[in-house]
Amino acid sequence: MNEHRVRICDIAKELGLSTATISNVLHGKTGKVSDRTVQRVQALLEERQYIPSMAGILLARNDSRIIGVVVNDHEKYESHTLEDVFIAASLNHLLAEIEKRGLFMMIKKTRAIEEIIKFASMWNLDGLVLLGFCRQDYAYLRNHMRIPFVVYDGYCETAHRIYNITIDNYDGGFQVGAFFRQQGHSHALCISDNQDCMDAERYHGFCDGFAPGSAEFMLIPMKKTHRRQFYLDCFERLLEFSAVFAVSDYYAIDLIHFLNEQNISVPGHISVAGFDDTPMCTQISPTLTSVRQDVALRARIAMDALHALKENRETETGIMLPVTLIKRDSTGPKQPADG
Repeated sequence: MNEHRVRICDIAKELGLSTATISNVLHGKTGKVSDRTVQRVQALLEERQYIPSMAGILLARNDSRIIGVVVNDHEKYESHTLEDVFIAASLNHLLAEIEKRGLFMMIKKTRAIEEIIKFASMWNLDGLVLLGFCRQDYAYLRNHMRIPFVVYDGYCETAHRIYNITIDNYDGGFQVGAFFRQQGHSHALCISDNQDCMDAERYHGFCDGFAPGSAEFMLIPMKKTHRRQFYLDCFERLLEFSAVFAVSDYYAIDLIHFLNEQNISVPGHISVAGFDDTPMCTQISPTLTSVRQDVALRARIAMDALHALKENRETETGIMLPVTLIKRDSTGPKQPADG
């Protein structure tokens, strides 16, 4: 049954390379291998339908029917990446969409981009969905593997066999800013752990929606313990604002918990809004005003795009989905000052 299996030594002989070089490319150890060599090896591995021995019995077919979903194990999650509410919701809808199509989902979390190449090769994946990596990571992957992938909740340059699904981050921020202005707030704050990519778009939209030049920004620590101490140190400054926009529901809920501990009323003293409209928004008190994105639609578009890319059909390089502000109890009109 295995007499016709392609072996590493066969690939090495055909390309005139050492078996060590082939093995290094196969397992993502490409630091000392030229990009040209990596591309040649990856191309021939796919052409010869190489099956790694450890998964050979499971994957001895042209299509593995496995979709890999890789999440950036970012330090801000503090080793609880898959417990993050937005990521959990995204995985839930992706799984439903993948199984609906008779496919299988395999999840991996990592910070090392080379691990994605190893993961994709080892399991002969039909496609990848990538969450939360940086644009340079996507460019590296495109140059080092041929498997089609969808960028989900991230930024990347337009390129062949990549499909980028993003949302209108600017408009989401704009809707929050405009809503705060309509509620009579005159001093508003945006909080985030960075001012890059999507968070920057949300902040700029918030500023323009609220009133150009009148909203402020506060850079907060990623780690929860550091963030709480930061809020304590900046407590007097926080009290200067009557409305706060957090660029994620996680940071919004975390701030509400802190304010509750300090006996600061939300929304009586400070209105708070988040972004993503995760299930947690309706499970806290007060319920959280947030910007909703359609996670189910995003999952469906991701799978449609992967299918088109796998069949080499002409497709757009990406899509921007609309968002909607969902108003709940954590926001209200600006209250008159005491006295």
